[in-house]
Amino acid sequence: MFRALVLTQQDKKTNASIQYLNETQLPQGNVQVKVSYSSLNYKDGLVITGTGRLVRQFPMIPGIDFVGTVLQSEDPRYQINDKVILTGWGVGENHWGGMAEKAQVPGNYLVPLPAHCTEKQAMFIGTAGLTAMLCVQALLDAGLTPEDGNILVTGASGGVGTTSIALLSQLGFSVTAVTGRMQNNHQLLSSLGAKAIIEREKFEEPAKPLEKQQWAGAIDTVGNHVLAKLLTQINYGGAVAICGLAGGFALPTTVMPFILRNVSLLGIDSVNCPQEKRIQAWNKIIKLLPEHFFANTGTEITLEEAPNYAKKIIAGQVTGRTLIKL
Repeated sequence: MFRALVLTQQDKKTNASIQYLNETQLPQGNVQVKVSYSSLNYKDGLVITGTGRLVRQFPMIPGIDFVGTVLQSEDPRYQINDKVILTGWGVGENHWGGMAEKAQVPGNYLVPLPAHCTEKQAMFIGTAGLTAMLCVQALLDAGLTPEDGNILVTGASGGVGTTSIALLSQLGFSVTAVTGRMQNNHQLLSSLGAKAIIEREKFEEPAKPLEKQQWAGAIDTVGNHVLAKLLTQINYGGAVAICGLAGGFALPTTVMPFILRNVSLLGIDSVNCPQEKRIQAWNKIIKLLPEHFFANTGTEITLEEAPNYAKKIIAGQVTGRTLIKL
């Protein structure tokens, strides 16, 4: 038997409760893992609260990422007692996820825990950190260098935002953070490396087709009016990596930044990212993140606290990463 946060649905309302399940109830998968930590992401918040209607089959165990120890394996790449990480692949939405003491998944969903990375650090990084690394790498691949100018990071107080600031800062970029919680998080964002911090409301105003060029590039987790506004301010030849839609999936903009300023819009997906690219990103992020990042940007909670924190993350009341200790 193992303990899990189980979601059920009645009258189109999602309910979350702690239950004890039998191993025979685990879904199909050729690797079974004893979970050490999971984490709470924005998508987990949508799933647990039922806000996003992302789950089609119940019961469901949420948790789009986890780290733990292999208990059983029919995959030759993984042996008993190996440490492994899972992020993405629809786990926690259409396959039982990480908010449980045990998980069973296809081996293709896993990557080895990098050397010199603890299990706790892996979940401080998690899906959010992996996504941030993919965004940063996309800007580097687009040719951006610290000499090109400032990089803007929206949704700066969230998991992707905080990790992006730390990574860009370590690479020598000057970073400007955009947040709706400046009063609460100014000190944290500054400690991560943000040189300037701007209130989000300044990017929620309607955008002109083109505005003054201010940013060499950007990482956007918000979408909608915020993305539309920042696109009009990107320097000629700049690039914007986008990975979220916390502000909505619309994009009320024009083609002007793209055809008159040669701006590149780079879509980032960490859910179905190929394994080789994942492993490269994990190894790079561990080398780049400073030790103080892990001390300042996370909160550890219990499985019982997850439903309440899910409501908080949807309400925009969670800063940084939230770890769930199993």
